[in-house]
Amino acid sequence: MRLNGKKVICLVDEEFEDLELWYPIYRVREEGAEVHLVGHAKGHTYTGKYGVPAVSDLAYEDVESAGYDGILVPGGWAPDKIRRYGKVQQLVREMDEAGKPIGQICHAGWVLISAKILQGRKVTSTPGIRDDMENAGAAWFDEAVVVDRNLVSARRPPDLPPYAKAFCDALAERS
Repeated sequence: MRLNGKKVICLVDEEFEDLELWYPIYRVREEGAEVHLVGHAKGHTYTGKYGVPAVSDLAYEDVESAGYDGILVPGGWAPDKIRRYGKVQQLVREMDEAGKPIGQICHAGWVLISAKILQGRKVTSTPGIRDDMENAGAAWFDEAVVVDRNLVSARRPPDLPPYAKAFCDALAERS
């Protein structure tokens, strides 16, 4: 499997978009990567918008970007909570500076905005936060997936198949 030996962080908090959390996790795991769910507290059960639970493996403070090859940020209402943690902003900035793949879908763009990594970048998101993305300095496109260097972005659940493939491709391209 092409992602054997790769490790990925997937951020989680209450009211994540169920499909936008689990679909990319399963795709990355199918390719052989190890995925850790990381939330504000280790071992906490978070509930998605449609009731699907997710238990965090680690807390934000327990992880260092150097130990991971990429990061996934799901959509839903969770990004509005996730972006408030300084450690999350630090992780996202460090991943970006190292050129490691960052996957974001739907409202997950809010986390990247708070990490201040969108200036001059090409992205997509749910149209509902287009103004936020553009106000953060990004060029926004209404496309299923937009890849700009290490940043892989998508709009909403129907875009999950090409988004997850693009994220896996980005991980595989990193030696």
